[in-house]
Amino acid sequence: MAQSLKQIREDAKRCRDCPLWANATQTVFGAGDPHARVMLVGEQPGDEEDRKGLPFIGPAGRLLDRALEAAGVDRSHVYITNAVKHFKWQLRGKRRLHKTPAQREIEACRQWLEREVAAVRPQVIVCLGATAARSVISRDFKVSTMRGRFVASALAPRVFATLHPSALLRLKDEKEKEAAFEQLVGDLKLINKALR
Repeated sequence: MAQSLKQIREDAKRCRDCPLWANATQTVFGAGDPHARVMLVGEQPGDEEDRKGLPFIGPAGRLLDRALEAAGVDRSHVYITNAVKHFKWQLRGKRRLHKTPAQREIEACRQWLEREVAAVRPQVIVCLGATAARSVISRDFKVSTMRGRFVASALAPRVFATLHPSALLRLKDEKEKEAAFEQLVGDLKLINKALR
């Protein structure tokens, strides 16, 4: 029998399987509908998420909210988490800037993601970005060439990957940013198709 999310969250707080816990403020576990048919998996918490202990509440989370709304997906009916549960960062001046997790850090956290999936039992998993896709789908998965395509997975009946909202935030050109947002929305519309 699957453990409760509450128990898994408590267990994850004590995880020392990789060094990321040492510089993080706290473990940032998933949140949302514990019986969701849809699970969104991002990369790792950002600075704001690390400080507040909730996933996708910073700038990327606000952009994701806009994209979900545009796609007709109600975030309150979604469970959202990250492949890596601690914020990996480097200091630049006074700011803590995101640093991409190493494969061994992704693998160390995979147990928590698998336990979350077992507890929630989603029908659809959406991987937001390359780190999530490498954790859920395969180490070789390329979001740039395979985004928006359903792939086989033992974790859920329907799995696909799309852009991470933070990638859009880094774009400087407004037309490019708008086009990427439309791509993200188009991919997120696959959620409702998959649930029919």
